[in-house]
Amino acid sequence: MTEVKHNPYLELIEIPAGYLNIMGYVDESEVNGPGCRAVVWVQGCLRECPDCFNPESWSFEINQLISVDTLAQKILSNPRNEGVTFSGGEPFWQAPALAELARLVKAAGLNVMSFTGFTLEKLRSPYAPAGAEELLEQLDLLIDGAYVESLAINQPDSLVSSSNQRVHIFNPALADRLTWASDQIEIHILKDGSRIVTGYRGQMSLSE
Repeated sequence: MTEVKHNPYLELIEIPAGYLNIMGYVDESEVNGPGCRAVVWVQGCLRECPDCFNPESWSFEINQLISVDTLAQKILSNPRNEGVTFSGGEPFWQAPALAELARLVKAAGLNVMSFTGFTLEKLRSPYAPAGAEELLEQLDLLIDGAYVESLAINQPDSLVSSSNQRVHIFNPALADRLTWASDQIEIHILKDGSRIVTGYRGQMSLSE
């Protein structure tokens, strides 16, 4: 029997305009960027890196569809959220919708940060995912580069998880707020009793 493999590019096309396919969301995180912020984990990544923190995010199949407008309202409804962090998965595979989300929350005074497995140079090249430059224009901070297990950093003062990764500061106002650490974790208990553990090297795990 032949195994039918999904085509991630076709599954990206299946996401309706103005919507995001996400793996998870939390409010009031303090270990995924400067200050207190919302975190959006998008669904879908082609890299399948060894020792990936979020292997559940690899599939491009529809997980949670949410409109950009609804997600923006959710983020802005919590007055403690000072900013938003995009993680995943690979945010830049859904760059156009994330760029629109970024515009909406920035108009309300929030800052926006993203992780990516791409390098900044690749995102600025002709071979970048669709909408990459549009999303880059909205970012205040970017951490680029795939996690490499052999280059792992486990230090309380490191902003990145492996030494090949870089922090790009596009908004100088945040230059003195780079105070999170890649080895910190926090636990969010949801209304249904389930828990999201996040922060350690950008991971998200869900447990009952």
